[in-house]
Amino acid sequence: MSHCFNCPPADPVYTDPTVVYQDYYYPQVVPIVHTVEIVKRHHCVPVPKHCYNYVVRDENIVGTVSAYRGSKRAARKSRAKRTR
Repeated sequence: MSHCFNCPPADPVYTDPTVVYQDYYYPQVVPIVHTVEIVKRHHCVPVPKHCYNYVVRDENIVGTVSAYRGSKRAARKSRAKRTR
């Protein structure tokens, strides 16, 4: 750069201003309403339940004890005959 001592100071040159925007955002709550319809539906569902009916019957058999004793005696006699 050359130094010129005879030059007067230059006048400044001005340009058109440049606009710079600085945006600031702030939250604004906006309510949004959603309608929800709840439908309660009732259903009958068959479920098996087992029930038992008991019938009790008494029987009287006459002569069962004597018939049982007689068959034991007969078996003993037949065994005795075999061993001889």
